Amino acid sequence: MTLNAEQGERLSEILSLRSDKIAKRWAEVAAAPLKGRLSAAESGRQTAELQQQLQSSLKNGALSLDGAAGAELRALLTELSRDRARQGFTASETATSVFALKTALYENSDAAKGKAEALRDYVAWSEFVDELGLFTFEAFARAREQIITQQSEQLMELSTPVVKLWEGVVAVPLVGTLDSARAQVVMERLLQALVDTGSPYAIIDITGVPSVDTQVAHHVLKTVMAARLMGAECIVSGIRPQIAQTIVTLGIDFGDIPTKASLADALRHVIKRLSADARAAKREQ
Repeated sequence: MTLNAEQGERLSEILSLRSDKIAKRWAEVAAAPLKGRLSAAESGRQTAELQQQLQSSLKNGALSLDGAAGAELRALLTELSRDRARQGFTASETATSVFALKTALYENSDAAKGKAEALRDYVAWSEFVDELGLFTFEAFARAREQIITQQSEQLMELSTPVVKLWEGVVAVPLVGTLDSARAQVVMERLLQALVDTGSPYAIIDITGVPSVDTQVAHHVLKTVMAARLMGAECIVSGIRPQIAQTIVTLGIDFGDIPTKASLADALRHVIKRLSADARAAKREQ
């Protein structure tokens, strides 16, 4: 909704002349649906900032949210949305805090007296406030998506640690379902660990993976092949009887990749290989 020049001027005037009353009433109405989850002081601070920025934007000719004149108002609404998203409020609660301005404007204008011109102004102002509220709703949704994405990435990193078990041995203990996105993270973290530590052996432990299907096996095999290209040998551990039976039933071929029942068995296997490598190196000297 775009206000005309006269409507924008009258809105700016009422926000200025009745600033304190509007600010107080706006804060009260905005805080009511939040049921004490946001203090009255904090709610008042946020609505006061919006009121001041709205007045400033109107004076600069912002008759809608579009364009350069409304840039600072858009920025403030986006900041409010992000703060509310981080605090756990809903998009509706956030937008309602903006819509509350309509009640404050109605009660502090001649619209409440039923005057025709004032009612026409109020309708235009309400549509303008609706635009602000809808913008806030959309900004909240974008902010929430970003937060969820960041949290998912953090959880994925935490759920795919690469551990140095022994000199020359790193391990990736997998827990939970292994999908394509997580498999990519596993591969990247393992390859980086091989570069950082110079380890010739890596153990991929699937003890915590509830079930192995063709897709999971494919991801594991891809990771093993990538590690081999880096010059490291991979051992897959955690092959429980149920998983072994599933692998055979599905016809999955691990080829010459060493497999062990437990992480301890895999580590013993690798230590023996390290000892053999050390003896071979001495003989060559």
